[in-house]
Amino acid sequence: MKFGRFTYKDKIHFGVIEKNSVTIIEGDPLSNWSYTSEKVSLDDIKLLAPITPKNIIGIGANYVDHKLALPDEIPEMPVFFFKPATSVIGPNEEVIIPAQLDEVKFESELAVVIGKEAKNIEKEKVLDYVFGYTIGNDVTAPQFFHENGHWTLGKSFDTFTPLGPVIETELDPYAIHVTAKVNGEVKQHSPTEWMIVPIKEMVAYLSTIMTLHPGDVILTGSPIGAHFVKDDDRIECSIDEIGSLTNIFKHASSRTHVIQK
Repeated sequence: MKFGRFTYKDKIHFGVIEKNSVTIIEGDPLSNWSYTSEKVSLDDIKLLAPITPKNIIGIGANYVDHKLALPDEIPEMPVFFFKPATSVIGPNEEVIIPAQLDEVKFESELAVVIGKEAKNIEKEKVLDYVFGYTIGNDVTAPQFFHENGHWTLGKSFDTFTPLGPVIETELDPYAIHVTAKVNGEVKQHSPTEWMIVPIKEMVAYLSTIMTLHPGDVILTGSPIGAHFVKDDDRIECSIDEIGSLTNIFKHASSRTHVIQK
């Protein structure tokens, strides 16, 4: 089932998306919800980020370039970082390259949406705590990484976490490919089985450090191939089973338009 969040007639709604239409729902998809009788065309809505997370947690350097390169053991302490909720935007919104930079990196990723409170959970039970999956673009300005290894500033600019287009609740996260195109050219295309820290181990580990809450988003790492992009570059992050998340990168000094649907 695909859940979307969108504006329709100047109001924000949630809905269940099927092919070219969406049925508006009442309530919160993460808890209690029900269908309404109102079904509208996708052409009549504007998709937003499908979730407004309180916490966004990412993992760094989590893909190899081939299955044979996977380590025998996962790291004892994986590299995690936080991104602020103020960095979230939706499909077709502009990613703003800060005025003091000429370029930033894109990073296409599978994003896990937590569905219920999780603390000290076993890895075998992790998927019971997952509501669904969306696509994330973990935009990064490594020029702002601290020399001692702190990543926070380089991950935190406004617009640096596009999410969308929908949350897919019926997905095998171990049997998909994460893809990215830059101006139509494929730059990333890797199966999630090439993750160094798999999803179950990742979420279980995080739950030993912090309580995960419904709506929290975990960015599961970006395949090999991410690189710097500049003004007017169009990045399309895709997972076939979820859809495509497209954003144009605009330098702060040259914002002129928004992608047209």
